[in-house]
Amino acid sequence: MNINELSSKLMEFLKPPRDVEVVMASAPGRADFLNTHQDYKGLPVVPIAIELRCYTLGYRSRDGVLRIISVNLFEEGVDYVDEICLDRLELRGGGWFGDYARAVVKTFMDRDVRIDGLHIALLSYVPIGSGLSSSAALEVSITKLISELYGLQLSKRDIAEIAYTAEHDVMNIPCGRLDQYGSSYGGILKLDTRPPYNVEELPDRGFILILADSGIRRRISSIHPVRQAEIDEALRILLDEVKIPVGLALKFGRRYYEPKWEDISEEEVKPYLSSIPSKLADRIIFTIRMHRSTMYALSIIKNMEVKPEMYYSIVGDEFASMFKPDFSDPLSVLGCILSYQHTLLRDLYEVSLPKLEKIWLTMLESGALGAKISGAGLGGVILGLARSFDEAKKIREACLDIGCPSVWISNVGEGARIETQLTV
Repeated sequence: MNINELSSKLMEFLKPPRDVEVVMASAPGRADFLNTHQDYKGLPVVPIAIELRCYTLGYRSRDGVLRIISVNLFEEGVDYVDEICLDRLELRGGGWFGDYARAVVKTFMDRDVRIDGLHIALLSYVPIGSGLSSSAALEVSITKLISELYGLQLSKRDIAEIAYTAEHDVMNIPCGRLDQYGSSYGGILKLDTRPPYNVEELPDRGFILILADSGIRRRISSIHPVRQAEIDEALRILLDEVKIPVGLALKFGRRYYEPKWEDISEEEVKPYLSSIPSKLADRIIFTIRMHRSTMYALSIIKNMEVKPEMYYSIVGDEFASMFKPDFSDPLSVLGCILSYQHTLLRDLYEVSLPKLEKIWLTMLESGALGAKISGAGLGGVILGLARSFDEAKKIREACLDIGCPSVWISNVGEGARIETQLTV
């Protein structure tokens, strides 16, 4: 469906009055490319935007009402309209789709932007609960739409921060900034998740992505708090019971986001991890190894140069004996790092499932350079990296053959943008 067809379809639901400005905005979903489960720890993360997008068409109604129409929910045959007076704006709860728009509008109003009425129709191609940031794509698209309708000229960073505040502070969902920044900026980013939240836009190396949906849905609110609590407990035991050396203790903290993780090596902490439950030790080792492998992968993306000795040092002998990249081909090495990070998510963070493992192995056996869980895990999508569209098509067919309900092939996507603007 092209943009004109999308606009016409959404217009049928929006039904704007005459002589109003109608704007259509969109924002992409994102794949969790590198350093998964690290944003809430203050470590840099690497989102990559995809070509699946959320579209919002709307106008400034000036009637004091926020009205949201979901075409997706209409097509599912369930409640698809949300309407509330802005002078008594509050969340409905219970996973209600309209709460995302309500939270975004509340964030604008808390920043002294006078929202005097807004009617929106939306259609999203980002699957819900898949690990592709459907909620962030919706929040960012609505934020971009409001910015245009109200003449605010918000920057990519402004849009990302408003969308993040809406989900994290207003909706009280324990997310990091990965999703909203990835959707707002688009492309491939290195995002520092500690203030001032620096963003480095990385070169697009022509990555071809395969996104295989497991069909298993989950919410990050059922995963993140559990892992965060486990890390807190590991830190408590190390500081209060094991009583690690002062020099190491100074790098730690009592909450999962306090340690200077980037300054902690596996060698210096490993002697003390035998004194804490193995599951908690795994969470610490995961954090260190995930970050180190990400830094190596970033050097490959930036420079397209490979240091074989670093590869062996990072992944270890056991993994290297099974995953032997072509060191003359940076994409081959990068693919192996993706697969290495998947094993960390599976073995040390325990966020995989048998069905996810089946998809992962199918991708690798059908020609993917590498693959990993995208998002929080325990469902959602497996992300694969292919060398060409022809190879991506073969991988897609193999994943469909084992029962994946949907598999997409995507280039790197653009960030939030205005699609159309007209007066009806």
